[in-house]
Amino acid sequence: MANDITTGKQTAQATGTQSGKTTIEDAVVAKIAGIAAREVPGVHALGGGAARVVGAIRDALNSTDLAQGIGVEVGERQVAVDVTLVAEYPVSLQDLASAVRAAVYTAMEKLVGLEVTEVNVTVNDVHIPSDDEGDDAQEARVQ
Repeated sequence: MANDITTGKQTAQATGTQSGKTTIEDAVVAKIAGIAAREVPGVHALGGGAARVVGAIRDALNSTDLAQGIGVEVGERQVAVDVTLVAEYPVSLQDLASAVRAAVYTAMEKLVGLEVTEVNVTVNDVHIPSDDEGDDAQEARVQ
């Protein structure tokens, strides 16, 4: 017998002993990819500048968007993932991108059950810990 696995609007067949239908929405696939990417050491945040501002507001309201900075294209049996992130300084950007790629590949294949065609990683900023000190450090220098 076969199980129908539906991702978004697509349907894929999976073999099994019981029949039935499983639907996995694209938003769930994106959320799982986001969680996997966030768990990689050296990832400070996900998303571009505007997305991070909205994310900060959502965090303050305890409603974090775990799919922020993630784009997915889901087919019948395959998925392509785009990740936009902010890296911690001084992490090697190539090593970070490779680690994020590996984490997302593993999550997609093991948790979602889809073959990954590609994981594109865009590093759009580098977070420097001294940036967190903000205006207090600047004021102390000028006084």
